[in-house]
Amino acid sequence: MITEGARWISQRNHPHQLWRTHSDTINKALLSRWWPLEGAKYLLKTDLFDEAVSEGLMVFLMDRAEQVMGMDISFPIIKQAKSRFLAYQSVQADVRCLPFKKDSFDLIISNSTLDHFTSIKEMMVSLHELRRVLRPGHQIILTLDNLSNPIILLRNMLPFRWLHHLRIVPYFVGATVGPSTLKYLIQETGFKVIEMETILHCPRVVMVALSRWLQKHAQPKIQKQFLRLLQRFECLSRLPTCFFTAYFIAIKMAKGQENEDR
Repeated sequence: MITEGARWISQRNHPHQLWRTHSDTINKALLSRWWPLEGAKYLLKTDLFDEAVSEGLMVFLMDRAEQVMGMDISFPIIKQAKSRFLAYQSVQADVRCLPFKKDSFDLIISNSTLDHFTSIKEMMVSLHELRRVLRPGHQIILTLDNLSNPIILLRNMLPFRWLHHLRIVPYFVGATVGPSTLKYLIQETGFKVIEMETILHCPRVVMVALSRWLQKHAQPKIQKQFLRLLQRFECLSRLPTCFFTAYFIAIKMAKGQENEDR
C-alpha cells in the first residue's frame, strides 16, 4: 500500500491530472452539501493522497476550518502533499491507532481511507478510533468504495497482483462493503447515521483512460467540455439504481453526546 502509492505519486507530469480534477470536484461538491451548519474549528483529514497528486481538498478545507490536521500512513505522500500546501499541520499516522487525545476534533473528513485495509475487522478498529478522537455531538464525513457496484465487486474478487500487472489498479485497494453493511458497522460502532449518498457514477475504467488521452492530446477547451460531461453522470445518484452505478458510498454520521452514550 505505502510503496505502490508512493511510487504512483512520484511520476512526473502525472498522466491522471484531468481525472483527479474531476474527482476533486465531486468531493468538494459533497462537502459543500454536507458541511456542518455550526462550522468546524479543529478538523482532521485522514488521507493526503489527493493532495499529493492534485489540488485535493486542502484549500477548500482551510478556507472553512480554523485549524486543519492532515495525516497519512505514508511519509512520501505526506512529504509530497506538504510541499504543495505549507499552511497546514500534518502527521504520519495509522487510522487504526491515532496519535490524538480523546475528543480532539469537531469534524473529520475520511475520503477513501478505510477501503485500503485487508479486512472488515480493521475497518471497525478504525471506526472506533475515529469515534474516540471526535468530539461528542460532532460529525464525520466518510467515503469508501461501493461493493454494490458490480465493477468494484469483480475487482475485489480478482487478485491484486493481476490487476496491478495489467495497470488496471495502480495501488493497493482492500476490503470494502455495500451500503447496508456500512450502515450496520457504523451503528455498531456507536455512530448515528445522518445521511447517505452515492458519488462518482461515470464508467470509471473507460473515463480514466479517455481522460489520460485527452490530457495528453486535447486542447484545454476540449478538456473542460469533457469535465462537464463527467459531471452530468452524477444525475444517476437520483435514480433507484444509484448503488449499482456509483463507485463510492458517502455517509455523514455523528457521535452522540456523552449522556446519550451512557
